[in-house]
Amino acid sequence: MENKRFPWLWIPSLYMAEALPYVAVMTISTIMYKRLGISNTDIALYTGWLYLPWVIKPFWSPFVDLIKTKRWWTVAMQFLIAIGFACIAFSLPTSFFFQLTLAAFWLVAFASATHDIAADGFYMHALTDHEQSLYVGIRSTFYRIATVAGQGLLVILAGFLEKHTDNIPWSWAITMGILSVTFFIVSVYHQFILPRPVSDHPAKGVSTSAIAVEFFNTFKSFFTKKNALFAILFMLLYRLPEALLVKMISPFMLDPREVGGLGLTTEQVGIVYGTVGIIGLTIGGILGGIASSQGGLKKWLWPMVMAITLPDLVYVYLSYLQPDNMLLINACIFIEQFGYGFGFTAYMLYLIYFSEGEHKTAHYAMCTGLMALGMMLPGMMAGWLQETIGYRHFFVWTIICCLATFAVCAFVKIDPEFGKKKQA
Repeated sequence: MENKRFPWLWIPSLYMAEALPYVAVMTISTIMYKRLGISNTDIALYTGWLYLPWVIKPFWSPFVDLIKTKRWWTVAMQFLIAIGFACIAFSLPTSFFFQLTLAAFWLVAFASATHDIAADGFYMHALTDHEQSLYVGIRSTFYRIATVAGQGLLVILAGFLEKHTDNIPWSWAITMGILSVTFFIVSVYHQFILPRPVSDHPAKGVSTSAIAVEFFNTFKSFFTKKNALFAILFMLLYRLPEALLVKMISPFMLDPREVGGLGLTTEQVGIVYGTVGIIGLTIGGILGGIASSQGGLKKWLWPMVMAITLPDLVYVYLSYLQPDNMLLINACIFIEQFGYGFGFTAYMLYLIYFSEGEHKTAHYAMCTGLMALGMMLPGMMAGWLQETIGYRHFFVWTIICCLATFAVCAFVKIDPEFGKKKQA
């Protein structure tokens, strides 16, 4: 018998649980390692590798379908994430903290990528088509709230503890311990509160070899689609400037002014990048969605290209003037993140557009894998490049890389009607 529960009891907590580990792995780790004295080169290289689970998750997603239920995977991965954060917390005060915490972050990253597969699948099993449409805005909203909580409130907390304990490793250990306890509580809560839809069951009578054959056929059909080469280049290069920037924004804000940074405290970074920036990102994303629904992707592609690239000039401005006016710094980050949110809409819509047709779910997973690869590879070299040429030249180089974004957009083919609001 199907166990139905009020969706408000579990959708907000499920999607906050999806966002927090991703933010911790991608952003909080960068800030933490910077405060612990790791070089920009090592931060970018080693945290860049942490993208890998999201790059390759399409390869093991069929097995999440085959083994156990989506509900089981969801709860199990949340518990594993809790263990991973606990390992990070206990490792930070040690002399081998960098190696130990990286290993634990790898555990969190793989568990989080698997959790993404299971949670999104569970959402489709637990809700009707109408309910899925009804609650899609709710899940996105709580994903954003968790992002603010992670990049903003947790970083502000770590900064507060740094100031009052004068012990950076213990401050971050306490912060990671709070994350661990949070995920343990969430996993226990979801064990009892998540519904048990009858459609969510392990596959029966399907062998692992049959799954593998079907996957490789799906994989082949992806790369033989019309205009596949230009589509893949678009997925890899559209976000090239952002892929470079994202690993160096926090170090730039934290580094002292004498080495080219802004000299902000950890708390200030939590406010500027983790709160004001996320608000700008969210507003930009909402307006991007509204705009594209009115005129379609093809009409809004180039305005969105300009939005995701040109505001990167604020980092050139900040690196050359190194202002100490917090209102001005906040305004610059808000503008850049607003532009990124608006311009990122075109990217996500194109992934949906290219995935249309048979195997669209699997093809979309492959698109997101290429998206993660496009962020991973440039991000890994960003630290070395910045330390070689300095912040000012590094940010100028990211502006030059915008030419790659312009180039790939010039060659993509898009149906003029895609994304437009249908007339009644």
